[in-house]
Amino acid sequence: MDENILIEAQNVFKSYKTKLDKVTPVLKGIDLKIFRGDFIALVGPSGVGKSTLLHLLGSLDLPDEGTINFYIDSKQIDYLKEDDVTLSKHRNKSIGFVFQFSHLLPEFTAIENVMLPALIAGDSFKNAQMKARELLENLDVIHRKDNKPSQLSGGEQQRIAIARALINKPDLILADEPTGNLDSDNAKIVLDIIQNLREQHKLTFIIATHSLEVANIAQKKLTMKDGMIL
Repeated sequence: MDENILIEAQNVFKSYKTKLDKVTPVLKGIDLKIFRGDFIALVGPSGVGKSTLLHLLGSLDLPDEGTINFYIDSKQIDYLKEDDVTLSKHRNKSIGFVFQFSHLLPEFTAIENVMLPALIAGDSFKNAQMKARELLENLDVIHRKDNKPSQLSGGEQQRIAIARALINKPDLILADEPTGNLDSDNAKIVLDIIQNLREQHKLTFIIATHSLEVANIAQKKLTMKDGMIL
């Protein structure tokens, strides 16, 4: 096994049932190797399976067939063989998620939203707060730390969501249309942030997008069609 491989999917199939119990195939035999430091754009129109693939790679869902293995600290995590508690801990520690909509918790302030994954991982309040402040300063939103999501612009919300994804120093960042809900100015700011973060922290990034602007900043571009990677 190449020690630079971070995650590997082999022969992955996934289907979903509609309300009428009709089975709709979404992924149809995906093979994919992701190496440490990769910056990959998954491109293709809506409905081709980009989001589904991200959910499977992030262990938010499991494949119907095939295997997904994550390699970290000389250990192999086989998603199909691990229990829910182990996978939850794995997601919290090793994977950061950024979605089209920020999914910030409305009752918490910006800094509290960023702190949550660190607190769940067992950090002290003081340490989680220190790390959250540093991230908010780096992303130029420290002045909004005590504001709740409803008081933030879309671009600010997305920067808070990126900070939250980074706080546990994950091995992999999965981003699903991270600029899809933003105007062009805020989209450019978020893209610049992603570029800078990658270079500073040598992060592994996979971004699902139908935006050519987003795809063009990636090192590798994988095109999906009809549940397959072309």
